[in-house]
Amino acid sequence: MAGKKVTSYVCTVTPEQADALRELLDRRGWEFRQLQYARYKAVGDKVNVAVYNSGKLTVQGGGTEDFVSFILEPEILHTFTFGLDPDPADEPVEPHGGIDESGKGDFFGPLCIAGVYADAETGPELRKLGCCDSKLIKSPKKILELAKGIREIARDQYAVVNLPPETYNRLYDKIGNLNRLLAWGHARVIENLLEKVPECPRMLSDKFADESLIKRALMTRGKQIRMEQRTKAESDVAVAAASILAREQFLRGMEKLSAEFGETFPKGAGPLVRETGARILEKHGPGAFARCAKLHFKTYSELTGGIPVNEEDRR
Repeated sequence: MAGKKVTSYVCTVTPEQADALRELLDRRGWEFRQLQYARYKAVGDKVNVAVYNSGKLTVQGGGTEDFVSFILEPEILHTFTFGLDPDPADEPVEPHGGIDESGKGDFFGPLCIAGVYADAETGPELRKLGCCDSKLIKSPKKILELAKGIREIARDQYAVVNLPPETYNRLYDKIGNLNRLLAWGHARVIENLLEKVPECPRMLSDKFADESLIKRALMTRGKQIRMEQRTKAESDVAVAAASILAREQFLRGMEKLSAEFGETFPKGAGPLVRETGARILEKHGPGAFARCAKLHFKTYSELTGGIPVNEEDRR
């Protein structure tokens, strides 16, 4: 959140939500204490949570923002409004497209890029649905639910480019740079979205590189569009909706890989990823990474010593 740090938060929960929160915090090792007029008080790292008999819930402490954003809203309330500008539904939505990607920082799985068109009619409906930056939504089930709602609201005015690992690795070898690969993917989404909404006047995306990279990758139709990039673009409703569609496709790609390899693939590029990679290497050999991972990541070199993957393994 921008501005002054939030150290307190108040909302109302149902008895069922109160019980679900207690169970969740208990599993995570929070300390519970008695408090007058309260169902319970829970103490965690830099944050205290009290749930009163009336249904009032209070959060206090330096960890308030993280608790509300990453636990209370996505896991219990299933709302995603904390930290957003007040009363966003009152702001008009000018016609535009939003673009975002998922998977670029994950060793395993695809790179997925999506675009959604929003205007004065669909924009408020997407806000009402609860569209926000998909990184704030920790529940895969909620991502799938939101993605279904986005497609219903946007109708056919969205586009997705899905690059499974085999395709991603071939393109990266050809293009040779992640930012240029992202620009190529963004440009394809823009072109596909403009085929469906040719009157779209501008496109907005999160800033990841020089704007000229995307412009150079656009074809004839796309070169006429006004392209904008800005940091924290996911606060825009069209970009937020695109981030959720991209995340949905990434999650589905990970499910497909899990079914193929009989392995649960962790996200990111941390210790669990390296542990899983070691098992893949032992069971299937280095060539398997061409089908499940992004070969230019340092993780691949660490696991295999940089063994080249032959063309047959890439198919």
